[in-house]
Amino acid sequence: QVQLVESGGGLVQAGGSLRLSCAASGRTFSSYAMGWFRQAPGKEREFVAAISWSGGSTYYADSVKGRFTISRDNAKNTVYLQMNSLKPEDTAVYYCAAQVVASSAYEYWGKGTQVTVSS
Repeated sequence: QVQLVESGGGLVQAGGSLRLSCAASGRTFSSYAMGWFRQAPGKEREFVAAISWSGGSTYYADSVKGRFTISRDNAKNTVYLQMNSLKPEDTAVYYCAAQVVASSAYEYWGKGTQVTVSS
């Protein structure tokens, strides 16, 4: 079992920055990959970014590439999403998720944190 708790969301003006955190507990954090997803009102959940268990590999959706950075601190059991140059279209509930088994679906999810970007 893995428990995930996101934090760091809020209201920010366009062009601003936020850093989301996701604290994990349960299984050994350094043994699995992590991802960030988001869901805007009326839209399906979409992939934002992912990071390998070691942090050596990262992946981004085209819509956030160059603006968002995913990172992890295995000593703190935490994954981060640094979001810069935010746009109104980034407004969504952001979820972190754990991929416990490599190349499988994300099995564990947090409850999400709201990010609202005003124009």
